[in-house]
Amino acid sequence: MPTYDFICNNCNQRFDLFLTFAEYGKTAISCVHCNSRNVRRRMTKVRIAKSEDSRMDSMANDFSGFEGLEDDPKAMGRMMRKMGKEMGEELPAEFDEVVDRLESGQSPEEIEKAVPDLGSGDTRDE
Repeated sequence: MPTYDFICNNCNQRFDLFLTFAEYGKTAISCVHCNSRNVRRRMTKVRIAKSEDSRMDSMANDFSGFEGLEDDPKAMGRMMRKMGKEMGEELPAEFDEVVDRLESGQSPEEIEKAVPDLGSGDTRDE
């Protein structure tokens, strides 16, 4: 059964109900918090899954103007954050650290000096 989200116009509380398609629009809905019938359907966000090819095409279009990024760490950070989101994969914590530093205006050279072990891939305990 689909879940439908509602908000009560009297108590402003949100709630959701499980209704069959046949019940929706025919069943009287009452707030589960205050029993008011003065409720409205709440529209929720919809996520659309993209194929890897679609994500790569989107990134290629978005990042076609790479020139000049080496001179603008903030723009490079924004581009990297967007690219990370488009990838749809879990990225290492170091990625977020580098992007945060770029967005704050640190140059790649400054980041490399501040975090010399970045990207070494050495995860052994010493």
